[in-house]
Amino acid sequence: MKTTPAQLKILSIDIGGSSIKATILDSKGNLKMDYKKVVTPSPASPENVIKSINVLVKSFPGYDKVSVGFPGYVRNGVVRTAPNLGNDLWKDINFKAKLEEALGKDAQVVNDADMQGLGVVSGKGLEMVITLGTGFGTALLMDGHLLPHMEVAHHPVSKGRDYDEYIGDRALDKEGVKKWNSRIKKVFKIMKTVFNYDYLYIGGGNSDKLTFKLDKNMKIVTNADGIKGGARLWAEDKHPVTHVAMATPTK
Repeated sequence: MKTTPAQLKILSIDIGGSSIKATILDSKGNLKMDYKKVVTPSPASPENVIKSINVLVKSFPGYDKVSVGFPGYVRNGVVRTAPNLGNDLWKDINFKAKLEEALGKDAQVVNDADMQGLGVVSGKGLEMVITLGTGFGTALLMDGHLLPHMEVAHHPVSKGRDYDEYIGDRALDKEGVKKWNSRIKKVFKIMKTVFNYDYLYIGGGNSDKLTFKLDKNMKIVTNADGIKGGARLWAEDKHPVTHVAMATPTK
């Protein structure tokens, strides 16, 4: 019997620099089970990550589709950069195809902040999502649709350092919470000026370390909220931004 959209079960996976999380969602993004996680392997090669995903989902109930949030630049399921997993390991890897082969289901792979954005935004106006974790993730959505992804994290922000270096995990550990919060204030001011968003959502494991009062159009969101974007990703599939044409390499 053919599965209707309302009956669709989606395996939603969030790959991070420190852990890989997964759950099963229905078509509306409701969790059908608590999400589980495993430690991100080292080295985090495509083969090792897929092995970890297989171990993680081995006891999961059945699912029809797979959605993955990946910490890097992804286009049409092909990874271009993966700074927190190893660029040399991931460059030009068709992770979508590898997942489909390993799991036997249709899969979609997008940047992790993009997937989180689909899970948390209201769908009204220009909304921005940032993630504060191993690095600095960003996503932009207009009226609920993903806009082309930009790796803002790798733009210089201070003394030649990019955002990952300036406010990522290593900076937090080195500088301490007080100075890190001061840097975050500066970054928030830059984001507001550059993107002029209507609303800003703040996710990632370090978001709970913010100590200052947020503006009225800012909100902290959880990983559980973000992983729900795995369901909306399949509806977003009809939107052209999700599948941007790639130039054909010359021979």
